[in-house]
Amino acid sequence: MGVGMKSIIQVSPGVPLYREVKRRITESVRHGEWPPGGAIPSESKLCERFGVSMGTIRKAVDELSAEGFLIRQQGRGTFVASHNQDRYLFAFFHVARQDGYKEYPKVDLVEFEKTRGDTTAAAMLRTEPGARMVRFVNKLELSGAPVVIDEILLPESLFPRLTEKRLRDRPATLYQLYQEDFRVTVIRTEERLRAIKADAFKARLLGMKVGEPLLQVIRVALSFKDQPVELRYSYVDTRRHEYYSAPMAAS
Repeated sequence: MGVGMKSIIQVSPGVPLYREVKRRITESVRHGEWPPGGAIPSESKLCERFGVSMGTIRKAVDELSAEGFLIRQQGRGTFVASHNQDRYLFAFFHVARQDGYKEYPKVDLVEFEKTRGDTTAAAMLRTEPGARMVRFVNKLELSGAPVVIDEILLPESLFPRLTEKRLRDRPATLYQLYQEDFRVTVIRTEERLRAIKADAFKARLLGMKVGEPLLQVIRVALSFKDQPVELRYSYVDTRRHEYYSAPMAAS
């Protein structure tokens, strides 16, 4: 629908109007009308398009900005968030050296396969048990030493034609690959942390002894409407590094 065309919004009783506006904005992005990194129309044009008040538009845009879906830039406008190395490092990569130093990891693809999801993956990704999955394992180095192992599961239905070569040769971050090549945008993540012991495989990759402690981070990445798009098991060597999640500075 073009920006100049007015859309009459109807909502069910008890549903705030701004939530429907919020949904319409996210749907426009999802369908490619406003691409990642591009500006959305001004608030006055959105008022005209949706036939609602400025206050309703601002509440919808405020929530989308707080969720990291939109980015306000003073004096320039409001933009659809795009995934890049800086955003990945500060919003999604939560491993830092114990002195606080944080760096972008060197990533080495260790394993890649097409497989079937088990019941745990099915539950966390909301797929049918046995659904086709893409599974791969990355080893992440920081300051020249292996620190993190990522085991990642993706529903193949969302990432058709994802190959080992495409994954290995990607020019930027995984989330940027998801967004630019498959139109899958990660909006936020949910994480749980556990303490485990290193098995032989993880100990070998991380240069540890079998049985030494590891931090396990179980992450589900969510897209529009809280759709799960990625299940990730991260294993962190905490001898010199730690889990650290800091709020992003306001844009």
